[in-house]
Amino acid sequence: MIRSEVIGNWKMNLDHVEGIHLTQQIGVLLRANPHDHVDVVLAPPAIDLRSVSSVVEADRLPLLLAGQHVSEFDRGAYTGEISVSMYKRLGVTSILVGHSERRAFFAMTDEVVAATALTVLRGGLRPVICVGESAEVRSAEQHEEFVAEQVAIATATIGQQNFALAYEPVWAIGTGETASVEQVARMAAVIREALPETARATTPILYGGSVKPENAHELASGGNVNGFLVGGASLVAEQFVEIVSTASDCYGRSR
Repeated sequence: MIRSEVIGNWKMNLDHVEGIHLTQQIGVLLRANPHDHVDVVLAPPAIDLRSVSSVVEADRLPLLLAGQHVSEFDRGAYTGEISVSMYKRLGVTSILVGHSERRAFFAMTDEVVAATALTVLRGGLRPVICVGESAEVRSAEQHEEFVAEQVAIATATIGQQNFALAYEPVWAIGTGETASVEQVARMAAVIREALPETARATTPILYGGSVKPENAHELASGGNVNGFLVGGASLVAEQFVEIVSTASDCYGRSR
């Protein structure tokens, strides 16, 4: 059975002091709210990770850590980049690969995403491979083929190893617009069909795109996904933990 999860992607927000405070707040709230049926993951900026991991370890918080981006290279003269081994030393277990903002602003092609995911796997961590279409692609009614190809290119490189997929329609990220439950469920089915047959029953599919406490229940109940990749709402402890608790309740009932 696939283990559900909620990942909080802080993006380029919060310095290490603010990150410590938010982690502590989340930890306090998690202890008071049930979340037995989901793993809770934080993806802070890389510069915050040492501070956040220290809080998680010292307070024994039920939190996992993820990186927001990683180099496709293991080491070398790549100024400003971060390697898998650097993340691993900080207790990180997963790394986002090919987030739509990395694809759009930093020219990550499908091929670079696939190579980076393979580097993550070789380094002993789990890639969370992000896929999704723009408004233009959806308007042209090419979104299913577009996303299926993104999945196919990644899996052709990495095979059937341990990874997760995050469906994040570009038109719903940071816009306040959320894909309907029907749209999410359909795209989750498309993504699963694009996976190698033996990976379909074991690969988590997450949804990311303006997930909020107000829509978490509907998406978890009917979206055909195994959890969420949360952006803006993960910066507010109360909102993030409410999403976690809602997801845990929904997935707990479905077991």
